[in-house]
Amino acid sequence: MNRLQGRTALVTGAASGIGRATALRLAEEGAAVLVTDVQDAEGQKVADEIVEKGGRAAFLHHDVADQDAWSAAVERAVTQFGGLDVLVNNAGIGDLGTIEDTTLAQYERTVAVDQTGVFLGTKAAAEALKRSGHGAVVNISSIFGTSGGMGTSPAYHAAKGAVRTLTKNVALAWARAGVRVNSIHPGFIDTPILDAARGTEFETAMIGMTPMGRLGRPEEIAAAVAYLASDDASFVTGAELYVDGGFIAR
Repeated sequence: MNRLQGRTALVTGAASGIGRATALRLAEEGAAVLVTDVQDAEGQKVADEIVEKGGRAAFLHHDVADQDAWSAAVERAVTQFGGLDVLVNNAGIGDLGTIEDTTLAQYERTVAVDQTGVFLGTKAAAEALKRSGHGAVVNISSIFGTSGGMGTSPAYHAAKGAVRTLTKNVALAWARAGVRVNSIHPGFIDTPILDAARGTEFETAMIGMTPMGRLGRPEEIAAAVAYLASDDASFVTGAELYVDGGFIAR
């Protein structure tokens, strides 16, 4: 459980759900964690929880669609913790409509956070990660970065598909620079985002589409992130890891 001892991780969207579980798990593995999010109170609680457990952490308000905010986030990690070894691009938003119902503004906002944010973060962190000697980027994509889903949420699907391909592109670019880049593709995960669906036909449908017959847990995604961020995955780059209860295998 100390695979990341002495290293620093930056986790976006870390105030709740998968991001929170990831920040806590990387801290348990020994990493100092810069917790970033636009939800200030919740994000600070995650950083405080890590510190209370004896770890090292700080919180930073961070809009991943803002290039200047990315520069500040990387600088904060390097200044406060001495470097940056692991970048987890987790922050994201969704859309629910059909393509006919999706406005240009809605489409561009979802892409800005889910796709452009990953580009900006990876670019901003490049030099720090290359200096690390153990650099790792883990991008949280989705099963819907590969599957067309149910024919709704076009911006989300397009953005997550782009993250899948961008991951491979940067992995090849950095293959000899000492930085590994991989993507994780979660299935239906039991996070606060699903609160409104509990006990409804939508929850039943998600479980029904999952061969293992249940929702995933945020901690299960966090465990996959910890593996890809660690030297246990030292020969793994450009890969896509599905943590989806068998959804994509159907």
